Amino acid sequence: MKKLLLTIIALMAVVAANAEFRYAGIAGPTLTNLSFKQDLVTVSQTPGFQAGVQGEMMFPGLGFGIDLGLIYNMAGAKVNLGEKIIWQSQGYGDERIMLHQINIPFHLRFKYTRLGGLEDYFAPFVYGGPDFSILVGHSKCDAIKFAGGDLGLTAGIGFELWRNWQVSGSYTWGMTYALKTKLLQDYSARNRQWTLRVAYFF
Repeated sequence: MKKLLLTIIALMAVVAANAEFRYAGIAGPTLTNLSFKQDLVTVSQTPGFQAGVQGEMMFPGLGFGIDLGLIYNMAGAKVNLGEKIIWQSQGYGDERIMLHQINIPFHLRFKYTRLGGLEDYFAPFVYGGPDFSILVGHSKCDAIKFAGGDLGLTAGIGFELWRNWQVSGSYTWGMTYALKTKLLQDYSARNRQWTLRVAYFF
């Protein structure tokens, strides 16, 4: 058993040593929403944006790899608390609740590069995996209690151009709550987000 484990570790080390690593600057618009447990008030999507750095490690000949990142993300939505007397009586109305986060994605990806030389100009890819988010700021709304961070699950598709540029689109499902109301403690919400990204790899 010990020999098998050492063999697996040695093989993983060889694969990692042969992996191709590069990094990119990324930016793009987002369309975000908050999915509450119950449909008590009107919630509307809001635009936001992302910007940061991304690392990509691909394993030659396999088409598989991973990507990591450190990304500023603006999330949130418009929440019409004024539709319920419990908040209307305190002066709340249609509140724009925004979250400023640092996202750390860890995605598996597959890039199709067996295109007979065309992959030097165009290569499609898909990716998916968890996003860990740390809350670094938020809009002022005393009716809301914000979580320190949340976990999301992302799935995306895109294409690479001339080996340096990548354009991708993704959707993220929040898996843990990002905020909850103070008066109704079980009334919590998870992030939902569409993202369009452009990346330039150095």
